[in-house]
Amino acid sequence: MQYVWQHRLLLQTDLATVGGERISIVDPGTLNRDSGPDFFNAKVNIGGRMWAGDVEIHVRASDWHRHGHDGDPAYDSVVLHVVERDDTCVRRPNGEVIPQMVMRCAPEFHRSYADLVDRSDIDLPCAPFIGTFSPLHRADWLCSLAFERLYAKADRMLGLLDTYTGDWEQVAYIMLARALGFGKNSDAMERLARSVPLHFLRKHADSAASIEALFFGQSGFLDTAPASDPYVEQLRREYGFLARKFSLKAPESPGWKMGRMRPPNLPHRRIASLASMVAGDFRIVARLLGMRDPEEAIEYFRAPLDGYWASHFTFGVPASRPSETMSRASAVILVINVVAPLFVAYGSTHGDDALISRAVEWLQLLPPESNSVISMFDRAGIPARDAFATQALLQLRRAYCEPHRCLYCRLGHTLLATRALRRP
Repeated sequence: MQYVWQHRLLLQTDLATVGGERISIVDPGTLNRDSGPDFFNAKVNIGGRMWAGDVEIHVRASDWHRHGHDGDPAYDSVVLHVVERDDTCVRRPNGEVIPQMVMRCAPEFHRSYADLVDRSDIDLPCAPFIGTFSPLHRADWLCSLAFERLYAKADRMLGLLDTYTGDWEQVAYIMLARALGFGKNSDAMERLARSVPLHFLRKHADSAASIEALFFGQSGFLDTAPASDPYVEQLRREYGFLARKFSLKAPESPGWKMGRMRPPNLPHRRIASLASMVAGDFRIVARLLGMRDPEEAIEYFRAPLDGYWASHFTFGVPASRPSETMSRASAVILVINVVAPLFVAYGSTHGDDALISRAVEWLQLLPPESNSVISMFDRAGIPARDAFATQALLQLRRAYCEPHRCLYCRLGHTLLATRALRRP
């Protein structure tokens, strides 16, 4: 009922109070998600007289008393009580009757809503209807979703920028570490990066072994690594020295996940990649901002690992066929999750619209991501041609489908709007 009222899905031609006064909705008001009336600042014409105030909605009119509104001064400003069942009259504390209107939603609307929102046994309940939308309607919504996801990532960067007092390099370092977690270990990688500040790493940037010792020591992996490995012993000695020097304390619950994971994706390899990028002159922000082609960024992230990690996926026995470089698909994901949001965040802060446009252009030049979510939408009739489109579909899934926010999805809204009211 709130949904029908908010989106003005009523038949305006036959609205009236239970007493027979004509009603015209000028403004439904603002939906209130906290305590108090359901809609604030509505404007309703009742019987030729304009009322400005709040609107309360109930299934039964008697719910007004059952919920204690008759004794709550927050409801004195209600100018219209909207109900499905008119089983009582409601009044203000001074005895004045509050205008009441009956609004009956169509049974098929409730069934359609339940079919979308309550079907936890189906991955995509709206799949049979997706093909019925016009390409323009669908493209407009997906474009909005892609920007929604891109700006959410940029906002996260700007939040970190406030935390680290404007240090863009520290922000990019944390975001890069998080992105290297590739979902499963994103939180753990971010905790690791936060536990080893970038200015500590810069003091030993000329020593790859020192950088790796700091990362692997803070990760907790040195505690379980085989003592018979000479490189492990070297890292343990180096970490012991550096931990005392910087008064470091490893995170108590890093939360690493290694189940059902291919060897190249093990966190050891991702930590080694982060160490490789940080070693030397880590000025990643200026470097990325200076790139004009996504291929340049992909090649940067695919820089080969050398030394110990050129022949190992984890500590211990060397791998028979190790991969020295990150896969191209993984590098593309880093461009999506680090470079594009950096362009938007930096461009927004410095008033550089061209940089924001470049973020979108890069996403449109990058190939589509490949995962179960993208495959699900492809089967439903929404193929993705580039990374801009796949980011839109991921936002649709994470922000609307999974939390069952079908009412706030443009596709779901369109499906439900035509079933909202019982027609005469």
